[in-house]
Amino acid sequence: MIIFGTSAYMYQLAILMLTCRHCGNPAAHTVKKYVTKFTLFFVPLFPISTRFAIQCTFCGMEQEVHKEWAEQSQAQAAGAPGGEKYVQAQQASHS
Repeated sequence: MIIFGTSAYMYQLAILMLTCRHCGNPAAHTVKKYVTKFTLFFVPLFPISTRFAIQCTFCGMEQEVHKEWAEQSQAQAAGAPGGEKYVQAQQASHS
């Protein structure tokens, strides 16, 4: 018997202050990276998909962004005075 499947992980890359396109409020936005990995016997082996998104902390709207934009925003947040780079891995819940 072989047990295989996928696991989803979410990495928070940065937090930026932006004006939300949906609600129009100036609020913190989190830049996130979602990675789905192939698992064999519950051990994650390699990524099979990756996507990047930004989420408004005021209204909760999430929008996909390009990889280049997410990496540029992460570098900008890490280099800004008082800016911090957040890299927190969380395993996403399975639905």
